[in-house]
Amino acid sequence: MIKAIFWDNDGVLVDTERLYFESTRQVLASVGIILTQQLFIELFLVKAQGAWHLAKVNGLSENQIEQLRNERNALYSKMLSSERLILPNVSDVISTLYGRYKMFVVTSSRKEHFDVIHRSTGLLKYFDFIFTGEDYEKHKPDPEPYLVAIKRSGFRKEECLAIEDSERGLVSAKGAGLLCYVIPTALTQGSNFSLADKVLQNIKDVELELS
Repeated sequence: MIKAIFWDNDGVLVDTERLYFESTRQVLASVGIILTQQLFIELFLVKAQGAWHLAKVNGLSENQIEQLRNERNALYSKMLSSERLILPNVSDVISTLYGRYKMFVVTSSRKEHFDVIHRSTGLLKYFDFIFTGEDYEKHKPDPEPYLVAIKRSGFRKEECLAIEDSERGLVSAKGAGLLCYVIPTALTQGSNFSLADKVLQNIKDVELELS
């Protein structure tokens, strides 16, 4: 019986992955590196490798790469502040499940970005705890984020459900021994979700599956 739900953030609750792609693409383009959408999907949403090694291969120093990273983070924050990011039906589903399940956010996002994202979503009151990238040493697809969340939740892994949108998130959840439903996005719909317990069409299907 499911008692706790672990929600991924980017791509599940909020529409941010396209902005992360665009901010990274623009910064890399400033030094002559082309980051295509398909390469972004492979490096970020499947392998969680990032793209800074592309700059290193092109001869940039560690200091220059760190500067690029800072520029990308600042640009991403600016983009996050300019749009309404909450995905359709999220508020309705989360508010309906609130009180029936303990709910947690498990994301690899930086806390500073997470805070900007949720300034106006109104979602944080529904979650018992928030886990961001600073709460673990290893990020998805490593299972550590979900292992940390399971331990902190006080529930057995068999009592927990993870909701993900990406292959790297799915691998992380299954590596921690969790039941995992995937809701693909436009960026992740071509990924390998064979490990998923269910692949859903949208977030409203989560409510239907649990009812």
